[in-house]
Amino acid sequence: MKPGASILLVDDDSAFRHVMSGELRRLGHEVATASTGEEAVARVERQEPEIVLLDLRLPGMDGLDTLKAIRARTQSIEIIMLTGHGSIDSAIESIRVGAFDYVTKPCPLDEVQIRIERAMERRALRQRASLLERALMPSDGAALVGESPEFRRMLHLVELVGPSDSTVLIAGETGSGKERVAKLLHTRSPRRAKPFVVVDCAALQESLLQSELFGHDRGAFTGADKAKPGLFEVAHGGTIFLDEIGEISQATQVNLLRVLDTSTFRHVGGTSEIRVDVRVLAATNRDLRAMVGKGLFREDLFYRMSTITVEIPPLRKRGKDIELLARGFVEMLNERYGSAKVLGESVLQALSRHSWPGNVRELLHAVEAAVVVCEGEEVLAEHLPVSVRGGPAPAADTPMVDGGRLPTLVELELMHIRRALEASHGHRGNAARMLGISERNLYRKLKEHRLLG
Repeated sequence: MKPGASILLVDDDSAFRHVMSGELRRLGHEVATASTGEEAVARVERQEPEIVLLDLRLPGMDGLDTLKAIRARTQSIEIIMLTGHGSIDSAIESIRVGAFDYVTKPCPLDEVQIRIERAMERRALRQRASLLERALMPSDGAALVGESPEFRRMLHLVELVGPSDSTVLIAGETGSGKERVAKLLHTRSPRRAKPFVVVDCAALQESLLQSELFGHDRGAFTGADKAKPGLFEVAHGGTIFLDEIGEISQATQVNLLRVLDTSTFRHVGGTSEIRVDVRVLAATNRDLRAMVGKGLFREDLFYRMSTITVEIPPLRKRGKDIELLARGFVEMLNERYGSAKVLGESVLQALSRHSWPGNVRELLHAVEAAVVVCEGEEVLAEHLPVSVRGGPAPAADTPMVDGGRLPTLVELELMHIRRALEASHGHRGNAARMLGISERNLYRKLKEHRLLG
């Protein structure tokens, strides 16, 4: 733990407060104290600490009520309960309503320090998850609009299932907006004030994915010099979104099924059961039912994950929404760049002709490219990428196969992969970055195209 963590110690025993606060300051922490729950809540409102050490037995407002009052004001503080041997049940109840952990009195300093370190690690994970959420989930405004019947039906289903605690599988093609639908489900639920944690299952190696999801104990593997909470713990009380669920291994599938069935799991290398209250949302662009038939995805997990399935229609089936989305993206980009661009009629015609294999994400990138290269106020078709504006004949540098035939999408993908590997001198990590995919996805594509040697 970095020195300087701000701690509020709440206990009605003045001798205990004096000794414990002195020891914590000696360890480099900044410590404030309170003798009652009411005083603690007032201090939290004035100057929010990072950690609260909170005694369960307090005069007036007891520890549980104080915990609930603090939680009603903020979710960012980690709260560690201090309890006597006869109050273990109350301590466990406190974890259920929002405490991070508890320590039994008399409190050995090294034990308190370990709990503080773990609490600070979880706080850092929460902040990381929040930053990731903001980075991956910009304003929903332009991306989740549409008037087409297919899209409106999908949104209606989201509104119906959002307030529930049901597990939801979000199915859709790459770039169709699965993350934003997951965020909408979260914001429509009673958990909206709690964490929303995004996990890109395809971007993490298997061993790292297990550690990220479930955490690990100290010494669980080489380099695990301290315990680390998992993202299921970070998401406690809120929602965890497992993107690209079809990429996880059989071993991780087993652990995930256990969490869904029992709400419990163990740290990697650990033996203690950890209970969490988390809603699970998942997304995939793969056919999980077909994967079940091939033995690549567990049937019991498939049925557990697909309690409710939300299908996002591809953009090519939402013709009426293309102009609406494009205009929304221009407004967003104008605000970002301080410009006042408008879409010309030629752009709208070109956008309506394109088949959008990359869906909403491709549309966003195409509109952004056009806005950036446009020097005037009116964005024209000529400002669009060549791949989008099209034309009566392919450009001179368009790759051709079989004496003049345009390549299929599979052949085009293979060409791009080979070019990226050549440009990166065979370095898969660099090639994956050039292609805009994860290294794990590149490995799967290399295997599909039989390019592994």
